[in-house]
Amino acid sequence: MSDPHRRSLGRVDLLEDSGLSPLSQEALLDLEQTFFQWHRRVLKGELTGRLLAESGHQVEPGQFHGLTAVARIAAGIGRDAPTDPTVGLLAEEMAIDPSRASRVASDLIAQGFVRREAAQDDGRKTVLCLTAAGRAVLEDMRDRKWRHFVRVFSRWNEDEIACFARLFTRYAQDIMGDDEG
Repeated sequence: MSDPHRRSLGRVDLLEDSGLSPLSQEALLDLEQTFFQWHRRVLKGELTGRLLAESGHQVEPGQFHGLTAVARIAAGIGRDAPTDPTVGLLAEEMAIDPSRASRVASDLIAQGFVRREAAQDDGRKTVLCLTAAGRAVLEDMRDRKWRHFVRVFSRWNEDEIACFARLFTRYAQDIMGDDEG
């Protein structure tokens, strides 16, 4: 079958007892290995780092993630509605502690990508607002990401793209809705 070392990293006993065919078991082991490599690259910010280096923006990947988090909070992406970004929400969005989020916000402010303002509904509360420079970085990086995305998928045919999108969406929904796992 496959490389014994690679199989030792998976739960072969679970796969063998699953009722899945040997071909499906091998495919799942391959998929798990690819997911691991992809996830590690995402966590390390390799693609973001490469796109930032190409852009010439003086933003570290962690700071860029902070900038995108501010934009997501303000737009309500992944939330019930748009809301004013605060350091606390930034920490939550980035899954970091509040003191680290405060440092990220301070760095973004020092670079001129974000500014602090009083909340409209409560002048005692401080919110984070994107500046024109911050929006410009986000727009440029969005365009770079989509050019990269299009370049990758330009080598795929229409059916492959549609199938991948459908199956990956199904996988993401099923894995997040798995109450047994």
